[in-house]
Amino acid sequence: QVQLVESGGGLVQAGGSLRLSCVASGKIFRVNKMGWYRQAPGKHRELVAAIFDAGSTTYADSVKGRFTISRDAAKNTVYVQMNSLKPEDTAVYYCTANIQLIGSVWPSDYWGQGTQVTVSS
Repeated sequence: QVQLVESGGGLVQAGGSLRLSCVASGKIFRVNKMGWYRQAPGKHRELVAAIFDAGSTTYADSVKGRFTISRDAAKNTVYVQMNSLKPEDTAVYYCTANIQLIGSVWPSDYWGQGTQVTVSS
């Protein structure tokens, strides 16, 4: 019914930048919150950044000042610009979105498959 497809991951040296994109498609009536989580080996999945339908944002303390989340509502797309990357940013990054489907009363959370980000020292 809904697909979230991430792109933009890869290998980068410490201090470098990457931009992740995530497009939501399907029988979408409304996209509410969109965001990014990450999961490093042996660690729990954690919130990186989120953007709400009114445009407000929230960030993990560890990425504040380095990452910027944005969205294109017309394209149901969310981005995260990641600058000054550190080896500890290495993880699988997952896109998530709270989406109300056509014909549904309540929204649900959906997840992408994840994209690997590796930062070498």
